[in-house]
Amino acid sequence: MKKKVKSLVLSGYGLNCDHETAYILEMAGAEAVRVHINELISGIHHLSDFQLLVFVGGFSWADDHGAGLIQALKLKTNLEQAMLQFIESGNLVLGICNGFQTLVNMGLLPGFDQDYTKRHVALVDNECGNFRNAWVNLKVNSTSPCIFTRGMDHLEFPVRHGQGKFYTYPDNLSKLFQNNQVVLQYTKADGTLANGEFPYNPNGSLSDIAGICDPTGKIFGLMPHPEAFHMWANHPLWHQEHERIKRKQRPEFDGLTHGIRLFKNAIDYIQESVM
Repeated sequence: MKKKVKSLVLSGYGLNCDHETAYILEMAGAEAVRVHINELISGIHHLSDFQLLVFVGGFSWADDHGAGLIQALKLKTNLEQAMLQFIESGNLVLGICNGFQTLVNMGLLPGFDQDYTKRHVALVDNECGNFRNAWVNLKVNSTSPCIFTRGMDHLEFPVRHGQGKFYTYPDNLSKLFQNNQVVLQYTKADGTLANGEFPYNPNGSLSDIAGICDPTGKIFGLMPHPEAFHMWANHPLWHQEHERIKRKQRPEFDGLTHGIRLFKNAIDYIQESVM
């Protein structure tokens, strides 16, 4: 029997997706430990005891001074070397929504040339001018090195954010595509790129970018919430699918949800290559 992957789910001031994230990690086969940021900084818990670190969604420090900014500064000031050692050891890092915002503020993403100390991109106010809470369609870049999306081509997850517009300078944008670090892009229901069209692109992200990884594929950040799709009944069209099942028509929803598959990819990789 394979040893369980130990995952750290970061909790703290204003974060609100830690229980849900821990739940889906356990569904995917990992041991999930919810750790408050102060417990990590004080040394009650140590990053070196874990193989997967998840920055969850929410509104850390009420998004004061910018989404994910204070959390990023607190971690960078107190734990930067421990974080870099965690990454150098081959472990995985995932940032969801506010977690993604934290990763880009820290410089862990995009990590050009595996330099995880410089900020190159930003997640800014939605172009629509308000908070968006809706399900989106996503195209997966099959040529990306991202560990979390292996074997996946299309995803559906909800977004829940007010500052999700991916923005960077043109040369950085070109570099992301050249390196295949763009992992997810917003699409229409038929799978074609949103091309910035609202509401398919919910925030006005450049090139419809919804998620990126570092050059190794071991650090991944995305605005949509995979932890919110841990059972098929989470999907907004589940009631239609339920009727198909009742009428003995072939169900479209079968097997593991997109959310569980994403986390299971990470767990399988760690068990095969890290532990």
